[in-house]
Amino acid sequence: MKIIIAGGTGFLGESLEKYFKEKGAQVSVLTRKPKRSNEMYWDARSLGEWKNSIEGADVLINLTGKSVDCRYNEKNKREIYTSRIESTKVLQQAVDQCITKPKVWQNASSATIYIHSETQLNTEENGIIGDDFSMNICKSWEKEFFKMNDKGTRKVALRTSIVLGNNGGAFPKLRTITKFGLGGKQGRGQQKVSWIHIDDFCKAVEWIINHENISGLVNVTAPNPVSNEDLMTKMRKHLKIPFGLNAPVWQLEIASLFLNTETELLLKSRNVYPEKLIKAGFQFSYPELDKALQHLLKN
Repeated sequence: MKIIIAGGTGFLGESLEKYFKEKGAQVSVLTRKPKRSNEMYWDARSLGEWKNSIEGADVLINLTGKSVDCRYNEKNKREIYTSRIESTKVLQQAVDQCITKPKVWQNASSATIYIHSETQLNTEENGIIGDDFSMNICKSWEKEFFKMNDKGTRKVALRTSIVLGNNGGAFPKLRTITKFGLGGKQGRGQQKVSWIHIDDFCKAVEWIINHENISGLVNVTAPNPVSNEDLMTKMRKHLKIPFGLNAPVWQLEIASLFLNTETELLLKSRNVYPEKLIKAGFQFSYPELDKALQHLLKN
């Protein structure tokens, strides 16, 4: 199997590359800073020699986009938007020029497209989408992705939740603050956290590739969201840390300035359910948070 991962040098891309290489796939990575033989330069905005790699590929996976872990000033907001839209647009141009188009194109999106909800469980069918900066980014991203209906290429937008893994993302930070006794609830602690173990994320991407009946919007998240308070309680339990200081909203606002991030990443309630994956028969290795944490902290 020939797989192309655009923006594949981050935590998710590296995990997918390793996962598919172990299964014998040929994986090429499009990146701004190529260093290895299977990496090709692209600027995520314009066509170049990289477009030849798309020809005849079995799978195209686009994970490109500036991290949202930053302050939402005008410059960063613009880069968050353009990095997602322009990379998707130029990949579409490359696909359009292919004689043999990719069979499957999976494009990143985010579970943050749904409104803040502590009670409403958002599925692909009944999820409520709101109107703020983050949600509008996701809406524009998906609109650009689905603008063209490519005959012969099945398109899937991955509405991914927080991915838990030891090599990147939110989990190493959660582990560190818990170890330092700061692992209490953030804000009220009632905001829901939708999450997925990195192994299940990779498995879900493979499952979607292999199941031609899955297309369109897919929630890539474990089936059991937890509250922020429950998450931090379980972190302390598994790390055997007896206490964790709570962080009220005003404290988080101050800390976010020093850490160059936004409190939304901690305080927004993401209450998301993977209905399409469940109905398609996907089996999670880590459906419950306790099992996921036990595995991650053992390794």
